Amino acid sequence: MISLNGLRKRYGDRTVIDELSLDVRPGAVTGFLGPNGAGKSTTMRLILGLDRPTAGTALIGGLPYHRIRNPLRTVGALLDARALHPGRSGRAHLTALARSNGIPLRRVTEVLETVGLGKAARGRAGALSLGMSQRLGIAAALLGDPEVLMFDEPVNGLDPDGVRWVRDLMRSLADEGRTVFVSSHLMSEMQLTADHLVVIGRGRLIADAPLAEIIARGSLTAVVVRTPHADDLAVRLGAAGLRWERPGENELVVTGATVEHVGDLAHEAGIRLHELRPREASLEQAYQELTADSVEYGARRERV
Repeated sequence: MISLNGLRKRYGDRTVIDELSLDVRPGAVTGFLGPNGAGKSTTMRLILGLDRPTAGTALIGGLPYHRIRNPLRTVGALLDARALHPGRSGRAHLTALARSNGIPLRRVTEVLETVGLGKAARGRAGALSLGMSQRLGIAAALLGDPEVLMFDEPVNGLDPDGVRWVRDLMRSLADEGRTVFVSSHLMSEMQLTADHLVVIGRGRLIADAPLAEIIARGSLTAVVVRTPHADDLAVRLGAAGLRWERPGENELVVTGATVEHVGDLAHEAGIRLHELRPREASLEQAYQELTADSVEYGARRERV
């Protein structure tokens, strides 16, 4: 288990992590979400002892990382897939890690087979694509067969088959009773993968709850409408006091309304509709609502 208690990190006069307290428990995939600059990567670095906290504690199995004997056997992590000697082969990279951590060399072959690298691991690691580098980084995290695993954006650079493979891997590791902590900006993938979510913004905890609870908490009633007369319908909706967004030229997403209400308004105005349906609750929508006040770097969206 990973436990954070009153964790703080300051760089000069800037507070990056602010009184963060939470537990990441075994037997589940815990997704770690937040806008750019929220402090996700810094939090993971603090857990792994790569940065020193200004205050508070970050513990793995009740110990700070620097006090763990044979750390690769306790926690495996992928923070930066390119953080390795580019001139070594992937196999040599894993072999060096195994030798320095007292791990049997047969594990090198085992994890390479698990991640599907095969012959690619014989070439220079610096020549690997980003997707292949991610697979090598995951292999390194699995090398010590640890109980705790941490992954920062593990599907970057992977093709759809690779993304599905990572999803299945995370689920299988959690099903074995391991602690799996995964950060990602891909809401659709987190909705398919995670059991529990931790959401932070500006270094502070926003939410710490099961996936289903967060989706239910954040979802607003909304209706999706497609019509070649979107401008006319928008005027009608505005006159009725309804709010809408326009993700496409012929598409409107109306919040705070039912399908029947929107349909009646369109019918009264003589507006032809090509699609009218309720919007399914999604993690993306819930996340946007949760973090609306915590986005530091974002583009302005058209909204009425």
